[in-house]
Amino acid sequence: MTQPVLDQAPASSAPTQGRRGGVLAVAGVAATGLAVGVLLAAVDPHEPGHYPTCPFLATTGLYCPGCGALRATHDLLHGDVVGALARNPLTVLAAPYLLLAFVTWALRRLGRPAPRSTSLPPWAIWSLLALVVGFGVLRNLPGFAFLSPA
Repeated sequence: MTQPVLDQAPASSAPTQGRRGGVLAVAGVAATGLAVGVLLAAVDPHEPGHYPTCPFLATTGLYCPGCGALRATHDLLHGDVVGALARNPLTVLAAPYLLLAFVTWALRRLGRPAPRSTSLPPWAIWSLLALVVGFGVLRNLPGFAFLSPA
């Protein structure tokens, strides 16, 4: 006579919990991004006093590669691509890649088919680093005032 096995979870509960964790993670990141986007669209960073000053700018008086990114994002959220490019062109260039990276991560997290890979080879990462550092240096040199976020 076989004894019944008690207190054993059904075989399908582990994948369900993993799927539930993936849905919660994706929903949490999406909700946070949406909340930040709504706040940034509603509260204009072009007006002083709404957001803190860039710590690098406050301590050195120089523009960092990220200076103007809030204003550029605000402009993008309002459909002003030209204004966004004037504030921080790197933000405009990075936005589609960041969106693609989020969608790819979300699809994988939810167990759905996703694009092959969003990872970059080492030479591309080093090139991006050089681009960001070069942009940060150029925007502070005389003759390159068009790169400043002001």
